[in-house]
Amino acid sequence: MLSIGDLGNGAAVPPPLGVLDRVSSLDDAAWIDCPGDGMGAAARRARSKLRIGNFVTFQGAPGLWGPACCNASLLAAAEINKRGGILGREIELVMYDAGGPIEDVVQRVARAVDDEDVDIVMGSHISAVRVALRNAIRGRVPYIYTPVYEGGERAPGVLTIGETPRWQSRPAIDWLTQVKHAKRWYLIGSDYVWPWLSHRAVKTYIKDAGGQVVGEEFVPLGEDNHERHLARIRAARPDVVLISLIGTDSVTFNRSFAECGLSAGILRLAGAMDETVLLGIGADATENLFCASGYFGCQDSLENDEFRASYVRAFGPTAPPIGSVGQSNYEGLRFLEAVAQKAQTLAPRPLLSAGKNIVYRGARGPVAIRDGRARMSIHLAQADGLDFKLIRAF
Repeated sequence: MLSIGDLGNGAAVPPPLGVLDRVSSLDDAAWIDCPGDGMGAAARRARSKLRIGNFVTFQGAPGLWGPACCNASLLAAAEINKRGGILGREIELVMYDAGGPIEDVVQRVARAVDDEDVDIVMGSHISAVRVALRNAIRGRVPYIYTPVYEGGERAPGVLTIGETPRWQSRPAIDWLTQVKHAKRWYLIGSDYVWPWLSHRAVKTYIKDAGGQVVGEEFVPLGEDNHERHLARIRAARPDVVLISLIGTDSVTFNRSFAECGLSAGILRLAGAMDETVLLGIGADATENLFCASGYFGCQDSLENDEFRASYVRAFGPTAPPIGSVGQSNYEGLRFLEAVAQKAQTLAPRPLLSAGKNIVYRGARGPVAIRDGRARMSIHLAQADGLDFKLIRAF
C-alpha cells in the first residue's frame, strides 16, 4: 500500500506527479508512511522490514528536484522488494522534507531516528543540510548521501556516492580550455558550503589549465533578481561562467543570462545541472550551456536503458524528467543493496565498513567506492534545446 500525505511532520507536500494514478504498478514497492500518526514504532511495522528515511527537498530552490527524487527512490525500492528485499527484509520507505529552516529538518531527523524506528537515513539535499543532519544523527544509524557534492566528507556513519570536483569539474575545465580556448573564468554560486568548497578546488584547476579567474560571487539562496550579477559578468568579459547555483536559482539566472544577450558570446559550465533544471530554463535560453555529470538521461547503456524503461512504465511518459539529482536516489538504494550483500548484515558497523570500498552498478553503470570516495565515468554534455547532447566521457 502506498499513501502520501504530510511528509515528514512538516509542511504539506504535493505527491510526485504520476505516483497516485499509477500506484498499482508499484504494488511491490515501499510503504510511504506519514510519521507522527500516533502509532508506536513497534506497532507500525514488523521487524522483518527495513525502514529507510529518505530526506528529500520539496521546497525552496532545490525543491524542483523533489518529485523526481521521490519517484526514483520508489522505483528502486519496488525493484529491490521484488527481488526479496535487502537480506530478506522488505524496504519501507519514509519520505521526509529536507527543505525549510535547517533547525526544522534537524528535528525531523531526530524524531526519525529516536522515535520513528528508522534503520537508515538517505538524503539528496544541499550540503548545508547534510552537515546539520550528520551532526544530529551522530553515527547512530548509517546515513547515505546521494547527490553531487564538494567532497571530503569523512564523518563516521556517513557514506557518499556523488560526484566531486576533482573528477567532475577538472576534466571539463581542461576540455573547454583546449577545445574552446577558454582562458577567462567567472565563478558564481549559491551561498553555502558546496559552492564555497567547489570553487576553492576549481580555482586550482583553472590555474593549472593556464586560465585565470576574473570574478567570483556567491548568491543567497532564493535570489531571483540577477541584474547586478549579470552587469558584473558583462564588465569582467569572461570566456566562461562557471555556475554553481542550485535548482530554481539556476533556472532564473540562466534565463536572465540569455535574455540580456550574454549567451551568444560567453560559454556556461554548470555543475548541478540536469534535465529537470534544463526544462525550467527553456530551450531558448540554453545556447552555449555545458554540463559535466556522472549521469544524463540520454546516456546509452544497458543499465540506463533498463532504468529509463522502468521509470516510464511506473510513472508514465509525462512524469518529472529524471536527471542526475533525482536518479541519485535510485543509486542510493542500489548502493545499499550491494553493500548489505557484501557485509551479509545490516548491523551498522560492518555495513559502514563494507560501504567504504565496493563496486556496485546502477543506472550510471559501474561506480567504484574507494576509501569512501566515489569514482565513475563523467560525461560532458552540451544543452540541445530541452535535452543534452553528450560530447565525451572522462
